[in-house]
Parts: sequence; C-alpha cells; structure tokens
Amino acid sequence: MLILYNLFLSLYFLSARIYGLFNGKAKKWVDGRKDWEDNYRNTLKRGEQRIWIHCSSMGEFEQAKPLIEELRAQYPTYKIVVTFFSPSGYEACKNNALADYVFYLPHDGGRNAKRFVEIVAPTLAIFVKYEFWYYYLLQLKKEGIPTLLVSGAFRQGQVFFKWYGGMFREMLRCFSFFFLQDAASQTVLVRIGIEKNVLISGDTRYDRVAAIAKNISSIPAIEKFKGASRILIAGSTWPGDEEVLKDCMGALPADWKLVIVPHEIDDAHIRKLQQLFSGAILFSELDAENTGSDKKVLIINNIGMLSRLFAYADIAFIGGGFQKGGIHNILEPAVFGAPVIFGPVYEKFVEAKELAALKYVFPVSNAIECNRVFKKLITDEEYRGAISYALKEFMKNHTGAAGVIMGVVKREGWLD
Repeated sequence: MLILYNLFLSLYFLSARIYGLFNGKAKKWVDGRKDWEDNYRNTLKRGEQRIWIHCSSMGEFEQAKPLIEELRAQYPTYKIVVTFFSPSGYEACKNNALADYVFYLPHDGGRNAKRFVEIVAPTLAIFVKYEFWYYYLLQLKKEGIPTLLVSGAFRQGQVFFKWYGGMFREMLRCFSFFFLQDAASQTVLVRIGIEKNVLISGDTRYDRVAAIAKNISSIPAIEKFKGASRILIAGSTWPGDEEVLKDCMGALPADWKLVIVPHEIDDAHIRKLQQLFSGAILFSELDAENTGSDKKVLIINNIGMLSRLFAYADIAFIGGGFQKGGIHNILEPAVFGAPVIFGPVYEKFVEAKELAALKYVFPVSNAIECNRVFKKLITDEEYRGAISYALKEFMKNHTGAAGVIMGVVKREGWLD
C-alpha cells in the first residue's frame, strides 16, 4: 500500500505541474512549493516557540479560527504557523492577522516531512477536520510532538475502516488526541481499537459562525436592493445548483428576490449566470443612483461577503449538493435562523445529517422537490418562523468546542 501511496504522490505532483501550464490555480499550487525550504528558513525567526496548524483550504481555516483565537489569548508567546494544501485557502488567508506565518504545505514525502518538522520545530501540531499525510504524521510521532485532530468526522465507508486500509489506520494512530464532532465518529474509531484520548467536543464551526453573527456589520447596498422584499440567498453555488434555482424562480412571488453568490466568480461564470438569469444586476454595478431595487436577481461578483449576507436571508440555499464534493457551510445561514435548502450530496457532513433528521433544514434531489420546499416556506410564515426559532436554539446549544479543546490542552500540559 505504501508503494501505491508514493506512486499517487508522484503522479499527483507531476499532473499538477503539467496542468499548471494551462491552469492558473494549478500553477499557484506548484509555484507556491518551489524552494520551500529557503522560504521557510528565511521567513521564520529564530528562538520562537511555535504551534503548527494545518488546513486543507479556507473552510478549514474558518473552522480553526475560534481555536487560534483561544491559543493566542491563553498562550501569547507562541507563534502560529498555518499551512494550506490548496491555493484558494492560501491566497485567501495569506495576510490574515490571526496567523503569524502562512505557507503552502510541501508535498508529502519522507525527506520533506523530516525537513519541515526540523525547520518549523512545532511544540504542538493541529490538523483541522481531515487531510492525513502519512510521512508528516509519522515524523511528528517519531519526534514526540503532540498531534491533535480537531473537529474530526469519520464514517464507516472511509478507507481507514476497510480491510486494505492498514496504512491509513497507521496514520490515525499517530495522533495524540482526537476531538470529534459526533458519537458516530467515535464509534467507528473504537471498532479499529482507537479508544483512548478520544473526546466528542463538537465542531468549532459553531463557535465561528456564532462569533460572526455577534459581530456582524451591515451592507447598505444589500439593504437598498432588498427594500421591503423578502430575500432568498443562494451561497457558494455551482452550475448544477444554479440550474435548479433557475427552474425554481417561478416559486418566488413578486415580493421575493434572489441573491446569488457563486463559488467561482471568474468572468466566464458570471457571464453564464447573467445569461441564465436574464435581467439580473451585478453587485459591482450597484451605486447611490442604481440601487437595483427594481431588479429581481442580484449576482455577487466578489468574495468575502457571504457570511454577512446571510443576516439578510429569509431563506437560504447552499450550493455544492448537486455535485460530487458535497455542500458548503450550512451553519452560516442557520445561525441567523434562515431555513436552509441544499442538494442531495451531504452525507459527509455531520451537521447537515443531524439538522435534516430534525427537519430544520431541507435536502432536495431535484428542482421539483426544491420548488415544493420553497412554496411551503414562502407561503406558511408561521412554519418558517418556527423553523427559524428552532435553528437559532440549536446553534446556541452547539457552541463551545474551542473551549473544550483548550481545556484538554491545558490539562495535558502540551504548551506549558
């Protein structure tokens, strides 16, 4: 299995280099790792104590933020080193003030892992939710560096629990402590003999969205666009989601509007959206004279606004559920009490399954089902209000994961 893993790493890096000749995102992935040793050595300052936090992409960094804030408050002498696998995560967060250093994670391998741990010399290593790199985890264990998984979520169908998953189970046994989202994750770990140092702490994303909601700032342009209307906000949408939304436009009464926040905002995608939703106005076109108040559809063609936008949502649609990767963050609208609709690919997401079982959120398989849910939520205000109240109470009762994690960090003395 290790031979296959090494072959996968080699082929992945080679394909990224080839693809990078034609694709800007892949080029950033490759270029960001060039001369990484010199970059790290020239950037990191001598004599520091460091905590290493690895995130796959921007979503995992958002998940890590409540914990980073606690670490900064309680251990101010430690420097925070954040690494990313994806260019989108790195580019969005490279100047974030929460982290002292932000880097690309060098591709996995025995030499790279050894040099990385030697240069960064972390006192504590934290992996957020997933991304398990064999050589890095083995090197951390070899060096005796406490390694935590936070907001972890496991399912029986994952490779760790297959008969051929011995190497991947070895990765899991490199962790010093597991902080899990739910009891189902703990159950599957117990089945492979991982019982000690496992705690159901919840998901730090609840802490994060609660903090966002508490400190929300207004968006005057959206308030002018909305006027006296109700708003459906569709966030992080992909083409499959947008086709469904188009088919559901007939369910929106005259006093409802649609705001679309696509996951990709390149010019080609924005043009396709404008063709799909004829007469829509772009956010960049709004100004004091052109408020868009006479328009039915608004397309957000920038990044960084979505979490604040949900404060205006009467209903939310979350994208990603009509493609292989699955849904994006449903907690961002849920914290504001907005009923959430999404596509059928959500089995990887603990919070979506739990909220769907409670019938506080609404997975749909096609435009017909989506239309049905829209009509119920739009026409029955008492029902929509009950869902909103239940969501807010649910969210309130699920915060506190970062505090639980910090309690164990203190108890174990990992940073003393």
